[in-house]
Amino acid sequence: MKNPQNKTESDEDLAQLVIGRGPCTYLLLLLLGLILLFPFLEEGLFARTLLGILFSIVLLVGAFATRQTRWGGILKLGLALLGVGLQWSALWAESIAILFFAGILYAASLTVSFSGVLRYILKRGPITADKLHGALAGYIMLAFVWSFIYALVEISAAGSFGPDLLDFRQPGTFFKLIYFSLTTLTTTGYGEIIPLTNHARSLVMVEEFSGVFYVGVVIARLAGIYPSNQTK
Repeated sequence: MKNPQNKTESDEDLAQLVIGRGPCTYLLLLLLGLILLFPFLEEGLFARTLLGILFSIVLLVGAFATRQTRWGGILKLGLALLGVGLQWSALWAESIAILFFAGILYAASLTVSFSGVLRYILKRGPITADKLHGALAGYIMLAFVWSFIYALVEISAAGSFGPDLLDFRQPGTFFKLIYFSLTTLTTTGYGEIIPLTNHARSLVMVEEFSGVFYVGVVIARLAGIYPSNQTK
């Protein structure tokens, strides 16, 4: 017969794994907020400036969501600040060339932050709410990294993605790539945007592999926290 006290303790442990207030929790909330607010902050220079501020905060929080060495922190902060500066310059100058270099720095900054989050969640020790939120935040960050890569490919070779031409001077263009990246990462693939060149298709296939690999690694890590001999 099951002990009601054990069930209560189990529910409390589960609640502690879901509710948290660590750095990765705030990073996850910022990423979700960015996705939800993105469609409302695309029209007009002021709205896009607010969007740039929000994205800048995401980059800076992502850079310091996990512990790192002194030089690692300097690298993350440098990439984030350079990306933020170029993004703001591109917004005010409406320059695709500056936006291209900002995209390179953003992709690099997010990749470095993602690697830090991945090391954090795979680190030995108990699984906490912050690590769970870090796993979700890392998944979203991985999708953002690929969306920037797709944007760089499209800017370099227009027509790589379609069926309609993607014009980054028009509001909503980059959000379409974020949407495409998330549907690709989750292997949903609704088909509104498709890769039209072999170079683009090869990158999409790599993203699909990376998404499956990431989920498999996280599930294996979470499965490892449960003892083999359950208390009866």
